[in-house]
Amino acid sequence: MEAFARLLHTAIGLDSASIGMASIERAVVQRIAACRAADAQGYLEYLKERPEEMQALVETIVVPETWFFRDPKAFGLAADHARASAPAKLHFLCIPCSTGEEPYSLAMALLDARVSPDRFHIDAIDVSERALAHARKGCYGRNSFRGQELEYRDRYFRQSEDGCILDPAVRQLVHFHRGNLLDESSMARGRTYDAIFCRNLLIYFDCATQHRAILGLEKLLTPQGLLCLGPAETGLLSPFEFTHTRVPLTFAFRKGKAEPARKAPPIAKESPIRKFPQFPIQAIAKPVFRPLPPPPVAPAPSLDHAARLADEGRLDEVAALCHAFLKQWGASAQAYYLLGLVSDAANRTDEAAAHYRKALYLDPQHHDTLLHYSLLNARRGDTSVAQALRERARRSTGKAA
Repeated sequence: MEAFARLLHTAIGLDSASIGMASIERAVVQRIAACRAADAQGYLEYLKERPEEMQALVETIVVPETWFFRDPKAFGLAADHARASAPAKLHFLCIPCSTGEEPYSLAMALLDARVSPDRFHIDAIDVSERALAHARKGCYGRNSFRGQELEYRDRYFRQSEDGCILDPAVRQLVHFHRGNLLDESSMARGRTYDAIFCRNLLIYFDCATQHRAILGLEKLLTPQGLLCLGPAETGLLSPFEFTHTRVPLTFAFRKGKAEPARKAPPIAKESPIRKFPQFPIQAIAKPVFRPLPPPPVAPAPSLDHAARLADEGRLDEVAALCHAFLKQWGASAQAYYLLGLVSDAANRTDEAAAHYRKALYLDPQHHDTLLHYSLLNARRGDTSVAQALRERARRSTGKAA
């Protein structure tokens, strides 16, 4: 299995630790049966000789997990960015785009913001041809519609026997391509982007590959371009030339470092010493001693503030605030969820799982914990547990069918 893991790392940058060797083994066994190979060694040789089979293995490994208007404030920020921009045409990129829910959400958000379709272009790229075929079809089942705010479904979809079919006028606004962020030849379109959605991809890479991917994203962005990441990825940008937008729950950064604060003007040199008139020394009054006021009470740690810091990638501060909150106020599902997010971002999966379990013990319907614990289990290869947690997350929102 190590040999297959190395090939997948070379092909798509996948870090085997992010999904677990068990997931890779299941995919390999499935492809051995499909190719009627004698054994794993025979399939390995077959795989090396046939690029199309490597794509088939990638298709088996990739499991789409997305829905419309996931982290909706990020789409609102992109729409605001478009409205505030000059009349020139804007270019957006979603990578990976999976089965299309994200780029189509972006298109709907721009239309709802009354941005004319001739003012924007959306590219959507993924390594999975199967996911792209699904996206181009534009037909979606109930799992793609989560949460309670589903008015857009009535405006942009029509019901059919196969599911909800997206309006062709929206579908034509998104241009799908197969490509790989780590393969410049598949990305070369001679274009830079005003905003890039690259959410929940970097968590599947090792540190070196994350570094390489972020440099690639930086190259694809226009000056001051917008980059939207997943919640557990924001801390990865701290060594790079990006500045957080400070817009809560968007997980968004602008290319370029913030301008340094202006230096105070230099203090003028003192004028030559002048002699001042002498005044008679008055009798010194005895000081009146008063008791010192009590020290101010430190404000209680705020979990809302901790969530905003997590959004900005300031994970050490998040952990400190959460521990302080737990010490002062006792057990809290939100505090344990945020600690799980911090551990997740640092690839301390066992520690993250422990925090997520504590959060769910305190609040079994904590939606964000259910989603992130589901993703963690999916990366570990525990697909049945991941699916059960996703279903619980869906029920926790009271989503309509």
